[in-house]
Amino acid sequence: MLENHAKLVKVIAASEGIVGRKKLQKIIYIMKKIGLPFEEKYAFYFYGPYSEELSLRMEELTNLGFVSEIKEQKSNYYQYRYQVTDEGEAFLQHTSPTIPSVETLIVELKDRSSRFLELVATMLYFDNLTKDEVEHKVQEVKKKSNYTSEDLAEAWRFIEEITH
Repeated sequence: MLENHAKLVKVIAASEGIVGRKKLQKIIYIMKKIGLPFEEKYAFYFYGPYSEELSLRMEELTNLGFVSEIKEQKSNYYQYRYQVTDEGEAFLQHTSPTIPSVETLIVELKDRSSRFLELVATMLYFDNLTKDEVEHKVQEVKKKSNYTSEDLAEAWRFIEEITH
């Protein structure tokens, strides 16, 4: 029953904490798109792919006491920090989520900015299109983000790196 919850706890534990709801959404989406067994459904939203299911699971994990969600005030906004609690560590000891070792990938994703992960996730969302069509679509749906050709090239390199 809690298999999907355990996978999320494992990712947060492997990352030693994730700062930002948007970053968490993009990390899980990218991991799902490269073939890791996440089952959350995603739809395209303001900041790229978004999963209501993932938001609800995270709320359940915080209510169960397996993950802490700390609201931190930044200059003009709030961000959320997710950490696995002692109860969450105990939960992982009693479950064996069917997800391969993700530590290296998590570090690579966590070290990137939310803006970059949003770009990568958006590009992966339109992976049924050609490369030129993807770039055009990104410029169309993310016009306010002002992604440069260098940003797109770096995202393509990153996608190549994590998928091979």
